[in-house]
Amino acid sequence: MIRLSTADAGFDASFTSLLAQARETTETVDRAVADIIAAVRARGDTAVIDYTARFDRLTLTPERLRISSAEVDAAVGAVSGELAAALDLAATRIEAFHRAQLPQDLRMTDAAGVTTGMRWTSLDAVGLYVPGGKAAYPSSVLMNAIPARVAGVARIAMCVPSPDGVLNPLVLAAARRAGVTEIYRIGGAQAVAALAYGTASIPAVDRIVGPGNAYVAEAKRQVFGRVGIDSIAGPSEVVVLADAANNPRRIAVDLLAQAEHDEAAQSILITDDAAFGDAVAAAVAAELPTLPRAAIAGASWDQHGAVILVRDWQEAAALVDRLAPEHLQLMLRDADAVFARIRHAGAVFLGEFCPEAVGDYVAGPNHVLPTGRTARFASGLSVFDFLKRTTFVSATQAALDQIGPAAVALAEAEGLQAHARSIALRLGNS
Repeated sequence: MIRLSTADAGFDASFTSLLAQARETTETVDRAVADIIAAVRARGDTAVIDYTARFDRLTLTPERLRISSAEVDAAVGAVSGELAAALDLAATRIEAFHRAQLPQDLRMTDAAGVTTGMRWTSLDAVGLYVPGGKAAYPSSVLMNAIPARVAGVARIAMCVPSPDGVLNPLVLAAARRAGVTEIYRIGGAQAVAALAYGTASIPAVDRIVGPGNAYVAEAKRQVFGRVGIDSIAGPSEVVVLADAANNPRRIAVDLLAQAEHDEAAQSILITDDAAFGDAVAAAVAAELPTLPRAAIAGASWDQHGAVILVRDWQEAAALVDRLAPEHLQLMLRDADAVFARIRHAGAVFLGEFCPEAVGDYVAGPNHVLPTGRTARFASGLSVFDFLKRTTFVSATQAALDQIGPAAVALAEAEGLQAHARSIALRLGNS
């Protein structure tokens, strides 16, 4: 963990170095992934089955690629009432927030008499990738599938690897609650390839969303263009702005909540009180040994964590915009005033009773967010990722007579005579 202060002479160089810190995987998998995609394109189900046997130690047949309704029923029945209720609460809140995002169609007629508009329609089919095995995240199922269903996507296909045949019941229960229409027990780059290009047993989709390892991320990168994707997600990150009125242990745990995701995750505290920063760092050290994922969280904090001392919150807001973090917590007495100064963050959590972790599960807004400073130009997952816009225009003779001559002049200036003639032949004096 590094300590910085904006009062230090070398602060800007040190902060720039922090921004440039490489946290993404250094594993080069592009060639291996390209080979897997080519094999799936050429051999379809057979290639998917071969790779599943090799990587997940699971022997399948084409008939067993898809998880049956009876298996999902059994999984739902195995979930405790308490967890089922928690899942339902989260799903209900996520759906309500995303339903409120649904846009309205646009139609207008201007002074020239030309009618223009824009119509929103959903994608036909979406593929959802969900990590499997030890990394089982039912919350990600809800966050990825519910916006698609709210948008009106008719077919939501989910791929979840099942190493050694193990499936997490809560993941399947989340898929049922979220409206997933079909589930396949496959993972890795081969699952992404199957969703993108289709096989005899797995029809192709139009967009692929969801997190995964380096192979999944690279496969999504390589199939982009054939299908849409959500993003190439990097390691998780949080920036916490906190003043001395906070409980140091609470802030320490907030930082560790991100650190426990991955050794490459990053947690940064920005404070205006040096003693409070020291107290939080001490609380992190005290809390770490009590966590089941202490080794992961400890590596993240040691290698990528930071405590930054600022002179005021205006200075802090400027640093946040440079960091453009995935998650931002404003644990301040006047959080709204500081929030008003900030432009770049994936999701913001305001006030001492709203830690980022609540956003991972039950707040309502999506937890699939831009990482690696991409919040400068990207946004979190929403219903808009599962919709597309179609514009339309209609014009009368009188309307075309009014605006057409300008179009003819522009077309001729560009040397596109057929364009010009297409319009000129319809003008009233033609």
